[in-house]
Amino acid sequence: MKNISEIDANFKVETKIDKPDIKFYDISEDPFQIYGIFWEEGKYRRMPAAVAESVSERVFALHSNTAGGRVRFKTDSPYIVIHAEMSQIGKMPHFALTGSAGFDLYCAEYGYSGTFIPPFNIEDGYESVIEITNPGMHEYTINFPLYSAVSKLYIGLSETATVCKADPYLTETPVVYYGSSITQGGCASRPGRTYQSILTRQFSCDHINLGFSGSAMGEKEIADYISTLDMSVFVLDYDCNSPTPEHLQETHEPMYRKVREAYPDLPIVILSRPFYYLTKENQMRLEIIRTTYRNAVESGDKNVYLIEGSTLLELAGNDGSVDGIHPTDFGFASMAKAIAQVLKQILPTP
Repeated sequence: MKNISEIDANFKVETKIDKPDIKFYDISEDPFQIYGIFWEEGKYRRMPAAVAESVSERVFALHSNTAGGRVRFKTDSPYIVIHAEMSQIGKMPHFALTGSAGFDLYCAEYGYSGTFIPPFNIEDGYESVIEITNPGMHEYTINFPLYSAVSKLYIGLSETATVCKADPYLTETPVVYYGSSITQGGCASRPGRTYQSILTRQFSCDHINLGFSGSAMGEKEIADYISTLDMSVFVLDYDCNSPTPEHLQETHEPMYRKVREAYPDLPIVILSRPFYYLTKENQMRLEIIRTTYRNAVESGDKNVYLIEGSTLLELAGNDGSVDGIHPTDFGFASMAKAIAQVLKQILPTP
């Protein structure tokens, strides 16, 4: 079968990567499999544009940030190249560019295999190559940037290499995470270090990241949308973005109830903000979240779980953030460890 670039010259990828035998593939074509995002009207998105716009202007601005996006495949190529076209780049003083705008690579057998490091002056995309140190056929996952928008991604492999589909996840029905900038992945050093990415590798489960930085308010529209998704687990984690305790009280239990009404038996995991020491206001917020959980249990819900912030940061303590709010890789590892203890009761493990 001819490569699309041999049929239509408009699909030919111009590259500066010095590999004479390189052949590029569009990830939208077989055998590549995309998870956590989908392509719609010129870019990859985490939810339909019309739904995002109905929630809020801020969610619409963030819904094409590709947090949680992955492409999976198998190959025996001695190198892997990416050619990324990007319509928006996230740059922040407290956030590594490798996390906000970079891609990283994981091998199912050997784990972390390298980062496709973006140039500091990145504007509308970049190219990068990772040399494979363990030759042979392996299964790979490329994780997408957390705070940038990707229009197209091409993967370059040796033209003599074999490429085929990855094995399915053990749990193909995704875990859906809804929440704040912490949920979106700020400020992981690279995409594979978010707590969701860690858990996806640990449990071999798909996931969808619906974290919206500064913009997760528990709106009715987002609750309605989430209630239509096919999920294996729902993780509710937007305490940090609720502007006041009063707002949290008005929206938190209704959002839980909306999802529970749609899915009577779905495991629902409720998180409070991952802070180790709590102010008086944070204590009020925690009690509101505890009330949602207690009311659920008292009403007979046997598939609801609560993980409090001190438990989420049990491993990292008060040393798990960049700025007192957003986790470092250490903080995300601490969160993943705590959530894994609950997921072990719900999901099969490899």
